[in-house]
Amino acid sequence: MQITLYDTPEHQTLRDQVARFLAREVEPHADKWEEQGFVPREVLRRMGQAGLFGLMYESEYGGAEADALTNLVFAEALSQSTYAGFIITVLVHTDMASPHLHHAGSAAQKEKYLRKVIAGETITAVGITEPGAGSDVAGIRTTARRDGDHWVLNGTKMFITNGVHADLYFVAAKSGPGKREVSMFIVEKGTPGFSVGRALKKTGWLSSDTAELVFDNVRIPAANLLGEEGKGFYSVMKNFQTERIALAAMAVGHCTRALDLTLDYVRQRQAFGGPLWDQQVIRQRLSMLDAKTRAARQFLYHCAWRVTQGHDIVQDVSMLKALTGELVNEVVSACQQFHGGMGYIRETAIERLWRDARVLAIGGGATEVMLEEVAKRY
Repeated sequence: MQITLYDTPEHQTLRDQVARFLAREVEPHADKWEEQGFVPREVLRRMGQAGLFGLMYESEYGGAEADALTNLVFAEALSQSTYAGFIITVLVHTDMASPHLHHAGSAAQKEKYLRKVIAGETITAVGITEPGAGSDVAGIRTTARRDGDHWVLNGTKMFITNGVHADLYFVAAKSGPGKREVSMFIVEKGTPGFSVGRALKKTGWLSSDTAELVFDNVRIPAANLLGEEGKGFYSVMKNFQTERIALAAMAVGHCTRALDLTLDYVRQRQAFGGPLWDQQVIRQRLSMLDAKTRAARQFLYHCAWRVTQGHDIVQDVSMLKALTGELVNEVVSACQQFHGGMGYIRETAIERLWRDARVLAIGGGATEVMLEEVAKRY
């Protein structure tokens, strides 16, 4: 692992802790999870018990009150695994879903839910994306209608990670006539009218469950409104920055891991009278890809540092997401190429990384959407 400008001894301790957890709890078992399509709950509970699910949350609920840099260290260390389905299962819980409760939840809501979220006893998902609305949050069609002491939700959500096996869902819905009049709601699993429409089959991220969610006259207590009524659009947009930094960390972690695997392979693989490393074109290509990865990593850490300083980071993070989403596909594709035929065999880590990398230029904001976010801020 290369050192960054912002590293501390505590960061290295966290990296070591995550590496031990991956070696003990994940790598020996994750092939089975790829086949079954989800990560066992007991593994997630052990992560919570290890203190890895509440790094940025309040200590009174079991959190560590760490900063955005520490949270980034966790995401990047986690992404040294070659099982991205496991990684995204965790990062959706820690960086994409539960932050809505952390940022907007009332004292009563946090008292009710946050301890179990941090302990890994309650796993979370976030319901924003719909068949016709992804990054375009204003295009959400799921509705929330006030009815006395309840809200009634109707609509469909799509591509929801942890959608099948989560316990607690943070759901965005139109709560008024305005284009951006969106509110966030807490929906518990098992609420009448709330169901998983179907589990979705994907090309990659095989050990993460992904679902279509259906809300058919789902009645929830008025107390389950998360944050201010009609202000959910801004809550979602704010949390997109945390989500995109986490995805960028995932991309950079995959680049680093793919390069390490490929350097080992080309030094051992014999061809044309010697190791592949003796071929100048391979040495130079890997060197350039490593240079790009190291540069992206420094930008990643700089963005997280700017969060700790309270800066407006939307343009920077949009650049970062676009850059790393494209870079991980460039790096992993080249690394797979240098593995030759073995790079196309399902049992190899590089083939899994290649499949899993593709969605990082799509999910959490496609490259084209990110570049528009950059351009309109010049």
